[in-house]
Amino acid sequence: MSIDAQSETLLTLCEARTAFPGGKRLALATLHRWRLRGVRGVHLETILIGGLRYTSREAIARFVTAQNVDETATPTLTPAQRTRQAIAAQTELARAGI
Repeated sequence: MSIDAQSETLLTLCEARTAFPGGKRLALATLHRWRLRGVRGVHLETILIGGLRYTSREAIARFVTAQNVDETATPTLTPAQRTRQAIAAQTELARAGI
């Protein structure tokens, strides 16, 4: 989803530093990292207007919600974990004679 500049409450990234839950003031670099790289595959939505980068209170809420949606889902395995599981499965199959 993208920011609707007409209906959402826009905040400059500097203003957004204090708009996140928890009451801590985030570093501006953190917000830029979240918009560029994301967290767990979710990017902070931003919009560029007149040379200034904005986000919105609604975009922040969507970002925070997306971070907490799959808490009960199976975590993504690292390549090393997948390799260990594959080796364990091959060993078990070899013991069973398959």
